[in-house]
Amino acid sequence: MNSVAIIPPDGGEVIELGPARVRILEDGGTTAHRLGIGEITLAPHSAGPPQHRHAEHDEGFYVVSGTARFTVGHDEYEAPPGTLVMVPPGVPHTFANPGDEPLVMVNTFTPDLYVQYFRDLRDATTRDGELTGPATVRVMARYATTPATEYD
Repeated sequence: MNSVAIIPPDGGEVIELGPARVRILEDGGTTAHRLGIGEITLAPHSAGPPQHRHAEHDEGFYVVSGTARFTVGHDEYEAPPGTLVMVPPGVPHTFANPGDEPLVMVNTFTPDLYVQYFRDLRDATTRDGELTGPATVRVMARYATTPATEYD
């Protein structure tokens, strides 16, 4: 029998990653790994990950509060609350919080491949004491994700 997952406001698995807090809402266990969902809270005046491309999953971002700045190749976009950003495989992207209030976004992964990425980043931080750019790139590589440095 299939089960329904109901995650209360204080539920989910919380992963602290420096200025970012990720709350895993759906790790793929309810969706047969077709979909993963997280809530990302990014502290004011914080950068997100290095610009990167995913080869094997779509990623979505829905801005709940605060304003995100998305960088897609050479282009920058302001994303206020209510904005949805969908990133298909192969498209370079990153995000940041340039504002004075926390940025909260619902983040989707189709399939759920990237949920484990956040757990691996947490483990790398625990092991190494801090999360460095090279450590992030090493973890990304496990999930068919590469840094993006050329955009044309």
